[in-house]
Amino acid sequence: MKLIIAIIQPHKLEDVLHRLDSVEIHLRTVSNVLGCGRQKGRTEIYRGRKEAGSLLKKVRLEIAVNEPFVRPALDAITLGARSGTIGDGKIFILPMEGCVRIRTGEEGEVAIG
Repeated sequence: MKLIIAIIQPHKLEDVLHRLDSVEIHLRTVSNVLGCGRQKGRTEIYRGRKEAGSLLKKVRLEIAVNEPFVRPALDAITLGARSGTIGDGKIFILPMEGCVRIRTGEEGEVAIG
């Protein structure tokens, strides 16, 4: 089991979600976050408006997957989020020790689905 955390541009969220759906990865958590990377928060134009400051608006996706779904998830996120410009984001893959489905008490890979 792995926990995939992706930080992407907000305007790429719909593309990424569509691609995740196409590889049958439906369980995800999405949060709005602020952050900066190599661009160090330099002013950028986002949807026709200048964004300035040291922190830029980003979207954080958290996806728990079983081993066979790791590569399809990574490919879907990468293809959906890539624009080829600085600030496209990062993907982090972490080992996940366990998972419990609260409703049924199922544990491990079965709980992820």
